[in-house]
Amino acid sequence: MRRFFLFLFGCALLAVPSAVFAQNSVGQAVANRQQALQNQLNAIESQIAVQQQLLDTAQSQHQTLQTQIDAFNAEIRRTQLQIQAIDLTITQLSGNIVVHNQTLSSLSHQLASEKESLAQILRQTQVLDGYSVVSVALGSQDVSGFFSDLDAFASIKSKLAESFSQIQQTSSSTETEKQALQARLAEQEQLRTVAQLAKQSVLTQERDKQRLLTETKGVEANYQTLISANQKTAAQIRSELFTLRDSAAIPFGTALAYAEAAQKATGTRAAVTLGVLKQETNLGENLGTGNWRVDMAPNRDQPIFVYITRTLGLDPNRMPVSKKPYYGWGGAMGPGQFIPSTWVCYGGFVNVNTGDCTNAAGMNWNQYWQGPWQYVASKDRVRTLTGGTSPSNPWDAQDAIMATAMLMADNGAAAQTPAAERLAALRYFAGWTHANNPAYSFYGDGVMEFAAQFQQDINQINGS
Repeated sequence: MRRFFLFLFGCALLAVPSAVFAQNSVGQAVANRQQALQNQLNAIESQIAVQQQLLDTAQSQHQTLQTQIDAFNAEIRRTQLQIQAIDLTITQLSGNIVVHNQTLSSLSHQLASEKESLAQILRQTQVLDGYSVVSVALGSQDVSGFFSDLDAFASIKSKLAESFSQIQQTSSSTETEKQALQARLAEQEQLRTVAQLAKQSVLTQERDKQRLLTETKGVEANYQTLISANQKTAAQIRSELFTLRDSAAIPFGTALAYAEAAQKATGTRAAVTLGVLKQETNLGENLGTGNWRVDMAPNRDQPIFVYITRTLGLDPNRMPVSKKPYYGWGGAMGPGQFIPSTWVCYGGFVNVNTGDCTNAAGMNWNQYWQGPWQYVASKDRVRTLTGGTSPSNPWDAQDAIMATAMLMADNGAAAQTPAAERLAALRYFAGWTHANNPAYSFYGDGVMEFAAQFQQDINQINGS
C-alpha cells in the first residue's frame, strides 16, 4: 500500500513544471543584437536630424536654382536614411518574432507536459478515491506509516490543484504571447509598406531633380523663367482634380471647401487634412484595393461592415476596401481609411445590447462585434458637423474629409503647431503606441510636406 502511495506522489511531482525556459539563451542573444541595432538607429536618427536642418535651411532661403537643388539633395538623403531606419526596425522586429516563436514553442511543450501530468494524476486519483481511510489504516504496518500514507494522499490532492492552476497560467501566457506575436507581425508589415512608399519617393525626387537640371541646363536665369511660366492662377488651382483613395476625384476647390468647413468644426488645419488624404491616396496606389469577404477581419469588422453598407443602401460586394497585407487584416473604407469598427463611433452606429459604439459593458468581444447594430442619427458625429440629412458615408468626399479632420483633431492636430500636426499624422497611421517610433517618420514628414504644398495653393487662392 505504501509503495502504491509513494508511486502516486511521484506522479504528482510530474505536474510541477520547470521554471527554466529554453528560450532564455536565445532571448539573451537577441537582446544583444537588439542593442547593437538600436545603437545604429540612434546614429541614423542623428543623421536624419542633420539632413532635416539642411532641408529647412534650403526651403527658408530665397528660391534659386541652387537652393532648390540643395533641398532636393537634403530630402533625398533624409529619405534614404529613413529607409535605413525602417529596415533596421524591421530587423529588430524579426528578432522579437524569433523570441516570441521560441516562447510559444516552449509554452506549447510545457502545456502538453502539464496536461499529461494532470491526466496521470487524475487516473491515479480515481483509483485512490476507491480507498477509504480505514483501508489505508489497515494497509499500513504501523502508526507512522498510516500518517505518512495520509500525507501522500493530501500531497496528491494539493498537486492536483497546483496542476490545474499551472495549466491555466500557461494557457494565459500562451495567449498573451500569440497576441504579442500578431502585433509584431502586423507592425513589421506596416513598416514594409512605409518603406515601399519611401523608396518610390526617392525615385520621384531623383527624377524631379534631374528634370529640373535638364530644363534649366543649370542656369539660374532659366530657372527663374521656368518658375514664372509654371506659376498657377487661383482658378487653375481650384479646377485641378484632387484624387481621393477608393473614391472619385473631385476639384481641388471643392476639396478645399470641405476641408475648410472641417477646420472650423474641428480645429484641424485644412492643408493638414488634405495632406493626410494625399498620403493615404499614395499608399492606396501602392497597395491596391481588396474585398470585404477576403481582406476584412471576419469577427470584428465584417458584421459591422454589412450593417453600415445596408444602412447606406450600398452593395457590400461592390464597395472598395483596403487590401490586407500578407499578415493581419485590411478592410479600411474610403479616402480616410476608417475600419468599420472605428467608423461606428464617427458614423452613429451603436451596439443594441450596450447602446454605445464602444464595449463599455465589457461583453465578450466576439459577441459584441456580432451586434446587433443600429444606426442612431443623433449619434452620427460626422453628419452633425456637416449638416447632412442622411447617414454619413465613409466613401463620400465631404463625409470622409470631415471624419479625417475629426480623427486628426482627436490625435492633437487642433493645436496647429508643426510638431502637434506631425505627431497627429503619425498617430493616424501607426496609432499612439508607435507614433514616436522614428521608423514611421516618413509618413509624418510626407503629410507635412503635402500640407505645406497645399498651404501655398490655399494662400494663392486667397491672394495672400
